[in-house]
Parts: sequence; structure tokens; C-alpha cells
Amino acid sequence: MTEPDFLSTTRAFYDAVATDYADRYRDSLAAQPLDRAMLGAFAELVQDAGAGAGADAGAGAGAGMVADIGCGEGRVTAHLSALGLSVYGIDLSPQMIALARRTHPELRFEVGSMTALDIPDGTLAGALAYYSIIHTPQELLPEVFAEFHRVLAPGAHLLVAFQVGDEPLHLDRPFGHPVSLDFHRRQPDRIAELLGRAGLVIHARLVREPGEGVAEPAQACLLVRKPS
Repeated sequence: MTEPDFLSTTRAFYDAVATDYADRYRDSLAAQPLDRAMLGAFAELVQDAGAGAGADAGAGAGAGMVADIGCGEGRVTAHLSALGLSVYGIDLSPQMIALARRTHPELRFEVGSMTALDIPDGTLAGALAYYSIIHTPQELLPEVFAEFHRVLAPGAHLLVAFQVGDEPLHLDRPFGHPVSLDFHRRQPDRIAELLGRAGLVIHARLVREPGEGVAEPAQACLLVRKPS
């Protein structure tokens, strides 16, 4: 089966920039209290509901596990682990995964794609897509969200973060590397609608507006739940 072009382009981009990207964003969560608050709320909800959801689904070894889908170099995976979650990372880029394994050897990281997760049905107590749907074409988001729904246990939560907007950002030759990639910005209402169509129920949403003098767009987090 032929791989979609956006997957090979995204993989090549992050393989090329992995080390520079990790250096740039290593401490970014320290300056994002609202993002940390959403991650903390997600962790608490998973801890409250994850064990029961895994048991109900008969998930075996998967019960209570959380997947950070599109984990990059693993900084958010490590943050969730520090909050007490049993979490592992999945990323399309082998170079990002290699870097994550070196930086966080105590955690588990795997190469994989959100379009076809190597996870049994209904076995995750939670999942995170933290700025990892931003390279997926709009028409393929229903397929991705259906995949998230498939792997979540009943009652499990999913946190999705993305930049807000209508027009994509095209980034060319970042850090001087000869690669380029489109970064798709999304409208929260539209993403909430697509998640709902996939069978996921909105629990909370946050839109973080840019700071004064900051050129970046607003950022959104949607916290959703698979019905029990």
C-alpha cells in the first residue's frame, strides 16, 4: 500500500530538524501555564477513570496506558510521566524517536503513524495529540479521529492541541535544513464537530490568545471523552 505523501514529507522534515527542534522547544512548557493546566487536568481525569476503563474493556497489559501520539522528542511524554501517568510516545520520525529514547531512557517510545496505530481496540486509558494533527490534511482528519476513538477504552479521555486559524503556514528551510512543510491551523468549532462525528464527546476547551506583541496565532486545546 502506497504511503500518503504528507506522511513521507512530514517524516523527512522532522528527521532533518530533530536536534534543532528539541533544543528550541525543550523548556517551552515552563512558559505556558495554561497548557500545563490542561495537561494536568487530563492527567487527573485519566488517573480517575483509566484503570476502570481498561478493566471494562478487558485490555490486559494495555489497561491504564496513555499514548502520546506525535510525541516528537518526548518532552510532553516526560511531563505526563512526572504527573503520574503510565505513558509512552509514538512518532512518525525515527530521528525524533531516537532522540526521545536518548533523552528519556526510562520511558518507552515507538515509531508509528496516527493514521494506523499499532494498538488493539479499546485499550488506552487516554491519548494525547499535542500539536500533532497540524500536518494532516483536513480531509483525512475524520480517519485520524476514528482511529483515536478505536484505540481508546470506554470512558477514556483524549487531549488535542493545535494552532487556531484558517490558512496554513508554510515553513521552508528551518534551521537551514533543505526541507519544507505545511503547518495547518484549525478552527476549534470545526475540530470539535469532527471529533463529535467520530463518537467523542467534548469535555472542555481552551483557547489561549497570543501574548502582547507576539506574532504567533492563538492556540487551542480540546479535551474529549469516549462515552462509557
